[in-house]
Amino acid sequence: MALYGVCCFLLVLLPAVLAKKGDVIEITDNSWRDILQGEWMIKFYAPWCPACHKLQPEWKTFAEWGDDLNVNIAKVDVTAQPGLSGRFIITALPTIYHCKDGVFRKYQGARTHKDFINFVNEKEWESIEPLSSWFSPDSVLMSGMSTLFQLSVWIRYCHNYFVEDIGLPVWGSYIIFGLITLFLGLFLGLVLVFVADYLCPTKRQRPQGFTYPKKLTPEAAKLLKELEEEQDRENNGEATGDDNSKENLRKRIGKS
Repeated sequence: MALYGVCCFLLVLLPAVLAKKGDVIEITDNSWRDILQGEWMIKFYAPWCPACHKLQPEWKTFAEWGDDLNVNIAKVDVTAQPGLSGRFIITALPTIYHCKDGVFRKYQGARTHKDFINFVNEKEWESIEPLSSWFSPDSVLMSGMSTLFQLSVWIRYCHNYFVEDIGLPVWGSYIIFGLITLFLGLFLGLVLVFVADYLCPTKRQRPQGFTYPKKLTPEAAKLLKELEEEQDRENNGEATGDDNSKENLRKRIGKS
């Protein structure tokens, strides 16, 4: 009975062990930060790529050595994960990256499982210049690039929905995106104006009062006295000259 139980246990456990060995880890936009810890070899591919199909058996054989080499073997489908395609700037397929504790290097060697094994086992990756901090996948620049790629895929999805599902003409879809871009630009511009005005408020210019020269000529002093007497009479409710005469007096004082 005990032997039967052990056999049943092995029958259940053995397929799980065998299934785990040689598995290639699928990396997504949500789980890509897992590769920042430990050592990884990551393949970027597309289902329609002939070269990727040719590489697949070699990559699977290489994955069977992952436990022995203490390296994680992963893959990324760029058609399903456009954000990672932008984050790693994938311009050719298949593309292979090596990552060791968050330091990325691009693999440029031969593409057989033996070459991959030697690359990891002999630490050939140490002779390759790592990506700069600017172009590292976890940098701010590459995070922005990832967002742009995801946005472009979303725009294409919306365009296909408008044209194929709703039945709008192609030019109608372009008009919708044009209007969205226009109103979004106006909204962002308005927000920037408010922010700029809040951070750097404009100084309101107040009208400057009339100033007289510090040193007055005898003629100017006489005119100033006449202006003061006229203002005193105005304050006492007496009849005075019009505003033009006062303004003329001020101008004559300024010229004197």
